[in-house]
Amino acid sequence: MGKVIAIANQKGGVGKTTTAMNLAASLAVLEYKTLVIDADPQANTTSGLGFDPKSIETSIYECMVNENEIEDIIISTEIDNLDLVPSHIDLVGAEVEMVNLENREEKMRAVIEGIRDKYEFIIIDCSPSLGLITINALTAANSVIIPVQCEYFALEGLGKLLNTIKIIQTRLNQDLEIEGILLTMYDVRLRLSNQVVEEVQMHFKNMTFETIIPRNVKLSESPSFGMPVVAFDATGKGAVAYLNLANEIATKNGMAKVN
Repeated sequence: MGKVIAIANQKGGVGKTTTAMNLAASLAVLEYKTLVIDADPQANTTSGLGFDPKSIETSIYECMVNENEIEDIIISTEIDNLDLVPSHIDLVGAEVEMVNLENREEKMRAVIEGIRDKYEFIIIDCSPSLGLITINALTAANSVIIPVQCEYFALEGLGKLLNTIKIIQTRLNQDLEIEGILLTMYDVRLRLSNQVVEEVQMHFKNMTFETIIPRNVKLSESPSFGMPVVAFDATGKGAVAYLNLANEIATKNGMAKVN
């Protein structure tokens, strides 16, 4: 059964979608069969992998609300071993339509259960909120990665997210674990960046990934070309960082490839 990892933080601009897209692509490059689910109505993971969200007719929304089969909407990407469940703007309406549904928090888990054995990793890009779609993702996931940017107010909202995770562990998904806190947008030249790293590692030592994602121009540019950074700038600092993260996660889960 594939490991399901949600990428979540209700605070915007922390590198959540960048992490979902590039971690999934890096796992695929390392030859892990990987699926990335775009569960964000902004559909940035979808466009960042080279697909026009306006041309997408069916998304995870239809699977959760209308019970469409997820196998019918999976798209192969240009990256070997990487598939995509796309998003489009209609996902905004899913939360309203799901309010009165039975087991509304467990719709996504039911949708992906049938394909878990086809992938080694399933990465879910959550929206920047703690709404019903994000709760669905956390209920479906084995673990969650929390991106935190190395900037002022970095820890703002983190307590609320951790509290939400505890509630979900208690009521909906007792097996949900925190895969790790991921420091993003790190600039070694800035005192503030280094202070944030020290503060996060001090307060969340055993929860923080060793890998730190740097602030990197190519990492910022690659989505506009419809490519993850491992395809856009394969030897650059951004690509190397996400490959290191993929290796760290695989090793932590006892899935490291033997050369």
